[in-house]
Amino acid sequence: MQQGSLIKSIRKRGPDVWQFRWAEKDPQGKRIYRKRVIGTVCQYSDADSARTAVTGLLTEINANGLRRDSFPLTVKEVCNHFEQRELTKDNIWRSYSTKKSYKAYLNRWIIPNWGTIRLSEVRTIQVESWLRGLPLAKSSCAKIRNLFSVLFNHACRHELFDRNPIRLVRQGAKRRTVPSVLTPSEIKSLLTGLGLRERTLVLLAASTGLRQSELFGLKWCDIDFAQHTMNVVRSIVYGVVGPCKTESSQKPVPAHPAVLEELDKWRELCRYNKSSDWVFASRRHRGRKPIWGQAILRKYIRPAAQKVGIRKQFGWHTFRHTYSTLLRSVGTEFKVMQELLRHSSFRSTLDVYTQAISPAKHAAQAAVLALVFTAETNTTGLAQTRPVSATAAQ
Repeated sequence: MQQGSLIKSIRKRGPDVWQFRWAEKDPQGKRIYRKRVIGTVCQYSDADSARTAVTGLLTEINANGLRRDSFPLTVKEVCNHFEQRELTKDNIWRSYSTKKSYKAYLNRWIIPNWGTIRLSEVRTIQVESWLRGLPLAKSSCAKIRNLFSVLFNHACRHELFDRNPIRLVRQGAKRRTVPSVLTPSEIKSLLTGLGLRERTLVLLAASTGLRQSELFGLKWCDIDFAQHTMNVVRSIVYGVVGPCKTESSQKPVPAHPAVLEELDKWRELCRYNKSSDWVFASRRHRGRKPIWGQAILRKYIRPAAQKVGIRKQFGWHTFRHTYSTLLRSVGTEFKVMQELLRHSSFRSTLDVYTQAISPAKHAAQAAVLALVFTAETNTTGLAQTRPVSATAAQ
């Protein structure tokens, strides 16, 4: 059984890092030397803490030929093992935003509450009760529950444990409030109170349903003015450029002539209008990065909404919900809605994004009542159908 070696590696830029080195044998018996960065000296101040962080990795290295239950790992050790294997920069299995949120949930909730607990001591009911007591929205609790399950699956995959007690943990993800949806008149009023850049952004978001990461990840070369389409080929999250959320997200998006006209006006006015430039480039970064969407929302769009009397709480994703709801209100087929929103399944399109607006609800209710209380006599000569009062029924 080997223990490996832990050294402090000096870097020219950034803080020094702890590097773990060990040796393995290939099928031919040849010794192969391997190394892995464990973390920075900011994360692990001394060699003892860095050594503790590699416990899970060392267990896996020495696991061949040994019983897996002879290593009673703690939740923190599995978290460290998971982070070293799945959340590194060179791992492209998960997006940057997913890795960032996973690290936040691990360090904020799972490790402080469960870090010292052995995997064999984690109980389904205890986790369920803990989740119910967290001061978070149900959707956040559901994400923590799912990540906890991912950790146990990771331990099983690497033969560090043999079961997943989180599989039976019940945790709903129902929203506390219904997402805001803007009406066509509100969108029109908002557009009239914005400058060209912000008006183009809002019009583009409301007419295509692009996600915020896709909206600010557009470059001029992605827009085909002749074919009236846009190619969504990248997304940008926390300033990091990456692939789109799903394979369905990369499908071409139709662009209305009115939207293309606004885009053409913006291209003539903006400083960065080459094919390789961002459509909404940042002057502060001299066009090397797009503008920050939340800053635009806070400084320009929300104040303009307040001035025209829009009191709803909304963000960039509100325009996507609005687009879905308005598509349904004009009678768009479900399959077409799914294609326009670039969802992988109907469930997201109908259950999450689409809401019936009030006129459509009233019309549907009136149609049902018209069937129940019709005043016509049928061909068999039956009497006219009338609503029955409560007193007559008694």
